[in-house]
Amino acid sequence: MKKIVLCAIVVLTLGLAMVLAFSGCGQVEHYNAMKLEKDPLASQLQTLQGSYPAFSTPSTSPGANARSGIELPAGTALSRDEELWVIERASQPQVAQRSEDVPESGALMAKVPGEDKPVPVPLKHTDVKAAIAGYIATVDVTQKYENPFGVKIEAVYVFPLPHNAAVNEFVMTIGDRRIRGIIREREEAEKIYREAKAQGYVASLLTQERPNIFTQSVANIEPGKRIDINIRYYHTLAYVDGWYEWVFPMVVGPRFNPPGSTDGVGAVARGAQGISKQKTEVQYLKPTERNGHDIAVNVEIDAGVSIESVICRSHDVRLEKIEGARAKVVLADGDRIPNKDFVLKYQVAGRVAKSAVMTHRDQKGGYFTLMLVPPKELTELKRKPLEMVFTMDVSGSMNGRPIEQAKAAMRWALSNMDERDTFQVITFANDAHKLFSGPKPVTRGSVNEALSFVDRQNGGGGTMMMEGIRQSLDFPHDENRLRFVSFMTDGYIGNEREILGGIHKWLGPSRIFSFGVGSGPNRYLLDHMAKMGSGAVAFLPLTENPDDVMRMFFDRISHPAMTDIAIDWGGMDVKEVYPQRVPDLFVGRPVILTGRFDGNADATIRVRGVVGGQVRETLVRPANTDATAANGALPAIWARNKIADLADRSTWDQDGDWTGRIKQIALEYGLMSPYTAFVAVDSLTRTSGDHGVTVPVAVPVPDGVKYDTTVQEK
Repeated sequence: MKKIVLCAIVVLTLGLAMVLAFSGCGQVEHYNAMKLEKDPLASQLQTLQGSYPAFSTPSTSPGANARSGIELPAGTALSRDEELWVIERASQPQVAQRSEDVPESGALMAKVPGEDKPVPVPLKHTDVKAAIAGYIATVDVTQKYENPFGVKIEAVYVFPLPHNAAVNEFVMTIGDRRIRGIIREREEAEKIYREAKAQGYVASLLTQERPNIFTQSVANIEPGKRIDINIRYYHTLAYVDGWYEWVFPMVVGPRFNPPGSTDGVGAVARGAQGISKQKTEVQYLKPTERNGHDIAVNVEIDAGVSIESVICRSHDVRLEKIEGARAKVVLADGDRIPNKDFVLKYQVAGRVAKSAVMTHRDQKGGYFTLMLVPPKELTELKRKPLEMVFTMDVSGSMNGRPIEQAKAAMRWALSNMDERDTFQVITFANDAHKLFSGPKPVTRGSVNEALSFVDRQNGGGGTMMMEGIRQSLDFPHDENRLRFVSFMTDGYIGNEREILGGIHKWLGPSRIFSFGVGSGPNRYLLDHMAKMGSGAVAFLPLTENPDDVMRMFFDRISHPAMTDIAIDWGGMDVKEVYPQRVPDLFVGRPVILTGRFDGNADATIRVRGVVGGQVRETLVRPANTDATAANGALPAIWARNKIADLADRSTWDQDGDWTGRIKQIALEYGLMSPYTAFVAVDSLTRTSGDHGVTVPVAVPVPDGVKYDTTVQEK
């Protein structure tokens, strides 16, 4: 036996052979030297001369550059953390599609009372561990796959992550071997995965379908074997009305796709793959089915200052400790079905966050993130009259509890407007309807008419949101009033790019406030609508009192925002700050900016803005620069924000090379994007057998969403 190690990726194609070596971690396996001698490239691998382009280098840093080049002169002593790939091209694919309902022998199935058909369970468990330092979270997600069938399988799982997650680490574990995935252009990663799958090697592929929707594929899982996939990401936390908020989405909500679209996200019944004709497809369990997949969540908080309170209304949790600035929260054993967003909130001493800046330097330069908190003076001034537009989603996915939650919020809002305001009510499903021909003054009669209109609404039909966007924004503006447009929707659509492009086209002087309704709304769409509309996003989960949510909204708009914000960065010498357009500051809603800098990290920052027609100034002094391990996540967070900005701009500007620019930054920082993907292959052992079964992982519909109004069946 001979040990072979290689710290470069070498891609050489001769005849039917392709040899790749890629970055891994853990114990290096022995490989049969006789097999290498039979390989047409064996002698070249043992006598490498000169240098080859390397696409992945060993590193303990999660943000290591995945495109750095290295040299491999003959006789170089190489790292034990690298492994050799040998993949031969197949003349015929060896993986065949079979029905998931034919598990053959030895299948371990989950079944619920009253259901005739058992449900296969290739995804056994998801484990989530989050470490929060300040307002930066580092999250490790481990998906545990196990083959319950009598034949080897490919498991395919479509799942959500936060839309601002900077995903930059991917590890596949088989037994005691850990294999670190490599970042590649998406087409190349998919090709590598197909080659490995066809030849019987265990392989995994992670692709991004939307900023908050990902597909995990794991090929050639042998009967009875287990494979773990670990994903690590970083993101900043939201700060809402005195509470920091950490959210982990657990299920992709069923999307509506406009007629004729093929690039959406299809929602189909288990076993009905392909009928939606969409590029990405999620299979959903019937209400009587259960697939045995559960989830564990463990959150450790280091807030930096004393924690006063911790709450989680979405799930049952155990607060295992709270000592000063630290707390540990664990999801209770009895609430582990992944069918709704996990939302954890905590409040720190002083109750009100202070503006602060965090910085980090590495070989690429300086990075920072600034939390900009509105000044207290905003609460001293009363607002001017507003033009208020309330737009409510009444499509099929809102039917039942979600639309009742939205209607309750609408009733509170309509009953608490200022008599100096004007207002309009719009609904959308298959098309859009306006209650009035134009905004009406707030009177007892107009409000009663609106309340009656809202009470008559029921969820049904498609989600033609574009028409709702146009009706809400594209009409003459009252120069004497600031227009606030409030969208109440679950955001379950597959054409997000089209919606964001429409907002850019028709926005004008409007401010957009988006309200995510339900247990698992499309947070990516809702957040970006508010960001593009210089407003804010809030959520109406089924567990919250809608009166409380709307009361906070009215508190926010009852005081003038700080607008026309300009920042004097002092001696920091900043560049590439995202978002590029600084949003307005509203009471209780700080703005987080992320950028790069070349100057003095200890500089005092001056923030100026207009409040009630007067210029106000706020000072932000440096705080614990480079002081915590969380600061090391700033390069990845900055790069993720830049990718998001480029993606947003691509929705309305068709002339720029947005694909190339996104791909470049994603590869440079080793991040997931629409055009890059992670791939990992265990090259040392081929699985037995000449075929496999592809088993999509079916998931429950989000809590409160009706299966029969959202899921397409054969």
